[in-house]
Amino acid sequence: MLLTGILIPSYAYTYIKMSSIKQLIMDVNSLKKLNDLKTIKEFIEYISPYYPDISIKENTIVEIEQALFDVYIKLIGKILYYSPENMRIFLRALLLKFEITNIKQIILGSITGLNKKEKSKRVNFLVEELLEKKVFIENLLEITSLDEIQLYMKNTKYNKAIREGLLYFKDNHQIFVLESFLDRLFYENLDLSGKLYKRKENDLIPEFIKYKTEIYNLRIISRGIQNKVDKKLLKQFFVDNYLFFNREKINELLPLIDLKEFISKLESYYKKIPQLKKFGINTQLIRKHLRWSLEGLYQDYYFKKNKIKIDDFEYLTIYKILEIIINKEKEIKFNIMPNVIRILHEKYEELGVKDENF
Repeated sequence: MLLTGILIPSYAYTYIKMSSIKQLIMDVNSLKKLNDLKTIKEFIEYISPYYPDISIKENTIVEIEQALFDVYIKLIGKILYYSPENMRIFLRALLLKFEITNIKQIILGSITGLNKKEKSKRVNFLVEELLEKKVFIENLLEITSLDEIQLYMKNTKYNKAIREGLLYFKDNHQIFVLESFLDRLFYENLDLSGKLYKRKENDLIPEFIKYKTEIYNLRIISRGIQNKVDKKLLKQFFVDNYLFFNREKINELLPLIDLKEFISKLESYYKKIPQLKKFGINTQLIRKHLRWSLEGLYQDYYFKKNKIKIDDFEYLTIYKILEIIINKEKEIKFNIMPNVIRILHEKYEELGVKDENF
């Protein structure tokens, strides 16, 4: 889907198109019913009105998750197609996350000796079409050696992340650093895009970027604690963009080696934040579901703070776009996939076998 041939001058046209897209978000009652479904067949049938043209070849966790995010990317593509240029800048930056996933999969496939066809199965070509980068990713699929991959990336935004990540891999045989440098690049690029907005976008989008980046920084620390990663190494992955924290506060959390203490300090800090008190945000975090807890806290704050101003048309449209994007991703990660895992676990427990995707 090429976007250079259509010019959307204002959000009036976008607003008209948003009503049909909004219908693809599951409401609270529909989400609750997911817990009662017993088979993957009835599960897919139930969610299909919210995931048009979803295509699942095998009933595995990996295949189903990939199919769900295919629909999510299509949804972003529709919004992008119907939006003015300022919003397109943001959405393209958001889609970079999926191109980075493609790059990770191709490099990992090269490391493990997969051929082009096998690596292609792991690539989402739709996102490359939306970013108009299909030739770039197809050429990357042709490359087999890590040295050639590094050379191919030399004149791209990925150069430093790939160079440093592959160097670490060659010395330590660990892919973690490569993946982390690429993740950092995504959030840095997202932050950079936030400096290009004008008018009402500047009221809503940069704050969204700040909260997503802050969660990323906190998850870097929690992953470091869980996997005993060197603290000096972890420090390289932080992105200097914050909502409630700052570099000093993050550095105070970095030396912690116990996850329970880390969560306790986070909760203590959140309880003192006036903005969270003002909107009655629940600051309790759940260790078992730390990522979900953090996402829930920041999303709750973001929506309550930026509650729509009915009399401001552009603000309303931008808010609705962000609301759809946030809720659709949340729907997949925290409602649909946990139930998919539950159903598949129950199925394989009954059969007395294990699914290799678990």
